[in-house]
Amino acid sequence: MPDSRFFHSAGPVSLAELAALAGAELRGDGDRLIEAVAPLSHAGSGHVSFLGDRKFVESYRSTRAGACFVAPNQADEAPAGCVALVTSTPQAAYTAAANRLHLARTHPYGAPAIHPEAEFEPDVRLSPGVVVGPGAKIGRGTEIGPNAVIGPGVAIGRNGFIGANTTIGFALIGDNVRLLPGAVIGAAGFGVAIGEKGAIDAPQLGRVIIQDGVTVGACSCIDRGAYDDTVIGENTKIDNLVQIGHNVRVGRNCVLAAQVGLAGSTTVGDYAQFGGKAGCGDHLTIGHRTRLAAGALTMRDIPDGETWCGVPAKPIRKFMREIAWLARRADERREGGGS
Repeated sequence: MPDSRFFHSAGPVSLAELAALAGAELRGDGDRLIEAVAPLSHAGSGHVSFLGDRKFVESYRSTRAGACFVAPNQADEAPAGCVALVTSTPQAAYTAAANRLHLARTHPYGAPAIHPEAEFEPDVRLSPGVVVGPGAKIGRGTEIGPNAVIGPGVAIGRNGFIGANTTIGFALIGDNVRLLPGAVIGAAGFGVAIGEKGAIDAPQLGRVIIQDGVTVGACSCIDRGAYDDTVIGENTKIDNLVQIGHNVRVGRNCVLAAQVGLAGSTTVGDYAQFGGKAGCGDHLTIGHRTRLAAGALTMRDIPDGETWCGVPAKPIRKFMREIAWLARRADERREGGGS
């Protein structure tokens, strides 16, 4: 269930209503009530999920979801107790259901910039132009710079620094965290569903969790999770202009230089280091104490303790051997009079 500090629940809703809303064919009890959306692996009897890729078909066959949006050729594989909602665009249908069942909390129009339901411990310093939403909690000794926006329900620990023009939403932030000017924490991750009318934004119902001692550089962005959380581990240091996608989990004491990009659902171990402009594809595992050199791009998992470089990235010793071999072949070609 999405965190109630950040999302209103608009359920329960009958399956008949959800099927009509999504344009799906209902194959089961339309009176069954659904309280929330959830991924197949998290879903219970009061949840609706979707199957959008055959690689998750085993999760579909074992899900405990009360209902699931599925393509016509997969409807007969629904497990006992799970009502099939048949549609050619399952993810788009799920998006429609999510938008019906879960509404993001907002700072009410016309309310004071510092909402009366926000909570502050002693010695919190607010600069001019700061906005703090309802239910937000700010810990003792934290400084918030000019024009920063703290969204509803956000929790910020003690002795933190929030730079000018920083925007924070859907986030739980620990003690001694520094967010430099222009950082954006908790914006919607890049989730897109393809419906009959084209691309639509998929709901992002997770959070960002930033543990103690983290630094996030100027104009860096950390997206909230699609359903699970995006997590930044204790004492990790992130440079300016870094992009961290939804559901990413970064370990403790990691270092990410400027313009690093981590695609969604990547997991990074403790003490990993990323050079400037290094990047990772989605759903990868980057091991403990690994190093990805500047400008490297990996589309593969990296084992613990290894250093990789290049595009596509590979172990640095292999990369250097290949470069040396190419250099020798080039020299031989020149010496032999080749063009």
